[in-house]
Formats: sequence, structure tokens, C-alpha cells
Amino acid sequence: MKYLIACLGNIGAEYDETRHNIGFKVADRLAHDLETKFTTSRLAQVAEAKIKNRNLLIIKPTTYMNLSGKAVQYYVKQEKIALENVLVVCDDIALPLGTLRLKKQGSDGGHNGLANIIEMLGTNAFCRLRFGIGNDYAKGHQVDFVLGKWKADESSLVDERADIAAEMVKSFVLQGADRTMNEFNNK
Repeated sequence: MKYLIACLGNIGAEYDETRHNIGFKVADRLAHDLETKFTTSRLAQVAEAKIKNRNLLIIKPTTYMNLSGKAVQYYVKQEKIALENVLVVCDDIALPLGTLRLKKQGSDGGHNGLANIIEMLGTNAFCRLRFGIGNDYAKGHQVDFVLGKWKADESSLVDERADIAAEMVKSFVLQGADRTMNEFNNK
């Protein structure tokens, strides 16, 4: 069985440790846990890993956030991965900081990366793990907020929750979406 774990963010050092790049942070934790490394490939940085008898393809799209669907669509087709085995990890300003929520499908919630993935796949029927980044910004400053770096007092919570998000990804692969939602959502 093959799984695609698409962790969203923006490439480039200027985006390191920004709220919008929480997907990349989770990807790095997951790769570390599974003792694999990323290499640059077509449309993404890619790491391959195995959990029991399941093959994982972890990607960090190099297409920038708003065109993430291009990379996701390419790897779904190239690797012949069933949509129920696709998990997208992204930030969410609608959730309080550190809240982790796995859903089996849904709208883009105003997230441009998810909107592009839905458009490119032609469906919203794929799992997504949303990582709450909060919404502590003045009206009209959403872009500055999501592209801003974590505050010093947020960093330890973000690190702790990124570790849990990596555990959720492993649970999704081993136990499926329903059991993972029951075990982790709202905790």
C-alpha cells in the first residue's frame, strides 16, 4: 500500500519557521522519526519511508503554497496512489494555536494551497491534517501573520504539537482516518 503525505509550505530560507510553513516542519519531524531524508525531485522535495508493510511518499512541494496542487496531482498520478491514502498537512488560521484536526474531506476553508489541490484533483475527498496557527492579527494583515515567524513564547508549543502531528500521520497510515480522528482530534 502506498501513501502520499503532502506537507504544505513555501520554499526558501525566508519562509523557515513561519506559520504558513508548519506543514514543512511536520514533514521534517516525520522524516526524522522514520529515518529518511529529503531529496529534490520533480515539483517537490521527496522522502520515501516504510511503516510496517506500507510505503510512504512524503513531499514538500517546491511550487509554493498557492500551486501545491500541481505537485500533489503529479505524485498521485505518478505513484498511482488512491485518494483515500492521501493526507495533506497544512496550517489553519481558523483553529486556535496548536489545535490539530484530521478530516476526511471538506472545503478549502479559505486556504489557497488546499483550494489549488482541490482544483487540480477535481475533488475535496482527501484527508487533511490542519494545524491551528491562531488568528492573532489586525484586520487586513492576514498575509503578514501567516508569513510571519513564530513568537518566542509560541515555539515550544509548536514544537510539541508538531511531534504529535507526526504521530497522527503515522496513525493515519497504520490505523486509518477514523481511528486517528477518534484518538487525536479535540485533544
